[in-house]
Amino acid sequence: MRNLPRGKTDWAKVDALTDEDIARAVADDPDAAPLDLDWSKAVLVYPRLKSTISIRVDPDVLAFFKATGKGYQTRMNAVLRAFMDHEKGRRK
Repeated sequence: MRNLPRGKTDWAKVDALTDEDIARAVADDPDAAPLDLDWSKAVLVYPRLKSTISIRVDPDVLAFFKATGKGYQTRMNAVLRAFMDHEKGRRK
């Protein structure tokens, strides 16, 4: 990191911080994640495999989703999944 363009970081001050200083700073920061997270029982979950299909949709529907930016196909899938879940619930 020290080879990056010079910024405003006072590296001498950072180097002088003790572990206790860092722990205290983290404890005082309301946005900081806890330092003692237990990841020993973490499970790696792979995303579901998706099927590649060709589908015909109205041009305005496609334009609407594309206008929402990157990930529009994922959002289209989420809408279809919500409809599927709703329909499954109705049939019970």
